[in-house]
Amino acid sequence: MTMKLGLALGILFWFAVGRLSAQAVESGVYAWAKAPVTQKANVAQRLLLEGATTDFKHVRIHATTLPAHQTPHPAHRHNDEELIIVKEGELTVTIAGKTKTLGPGSIALMVPGDEHGFDNRGDVPATYYVMRYEAKAPVDTARGQKAGGSFWIDFRDVAFQPHSQGGIRRMFDRATAMTKRFEMHVTTLNEGLWSHPPHTHRAAEILLMIENTAQESINGTLHPAAVGDLIFLESNVPHAIQNTSRGRCMYFAFQFE
Repeated sequence: MTMKLGLALGILFWFAVGRLSAQAVESGVYAWAKAPVTQKANVAQRLLLEGATTDFKHVRIHATTLPAHQTPHPAHRHNDEELIIVKEGELTVTIAGKTKTLGPGSIALMVPGDEHGFDNRGDVPATYYVMRYEAKAPVDTARGQKAGGSFWIDFRDVAFQPHSQGGIRRMFDRATAMTKRFEMHVTTLNEGLWSHPPHTHRAAEILLMIENTAQESINGTLHPAAVGDLIFLESNVPHAIQNTSRGRCMYFAFQFE
C-alpha cells in the first residue's frame, strides 16, 4: 500500500467514524423487546439507545443483567457521567469508598473522575439501566462538585405526593458536571388520563416505563410503550403521554440541558 493510499484510507476512516459518532438520536419509543442483547463475560447487555442529542455529543443507554453474586467489572473511573436506574433485583453500588445496596426504582449518579463499582450480593439476578453521556459544552467539574457531586437515592426514601391525576415522587433537580440542570421524577398516572396537553420545552426528556402501559404522542403521532421501554423526546419536540392500561401506570421522567 502506498503512503498516499494509506493516508486517503485513514482520512475516509476517520470521516466515517465522525459521521457515526455524530448521528442524532431520533425522538421515539425504544422498545425493550426489540433491543439487541449482547453477552459479555458474566453479564447480558441490552442496547436501547445511542447517538448524539442537542446537548450531548454522545449518549448511550443500555440495560445490564447481572447474575447473583457477580460483579460486571472492577471499580473504575471515567471522563463521562453515568446514571444508574435499578429495574429488578438489588444492586450494591460503591462510590468513592462508600457503599449502598439499592432496590428497584433506586438511582445512582456518578460524576466524572469518581471511582465507582457495582456488584450483585443477592440470590437473584439484578437488572439495571446504564446511561452514560458526554456534554457538547465544556465539562464543569466544579459545578458538579458544588451541586453535591456523585450521589444515590433509594426509591423507598422518596415520598409519594398524590394529586388529582395520580401522584409524583421527586427524585432530584440539580446541576451536574455535564448538565446545567438535570431533573428526575417518577409519575403515577391514573387509568385513561393524559399527563398534560401536548407541549414542548427546551430540555430534552427521557421517559422510562416501569409499570403497565401507555402511549406517547410525538409530533402528533401515537406510539405504544410497555414496561422496560424507553421514550426519548428531543428538545422542543411536541409530546404528551396517556395511560392505556387498566389501573395506574408508572414511569420515570427526566429532563436535562
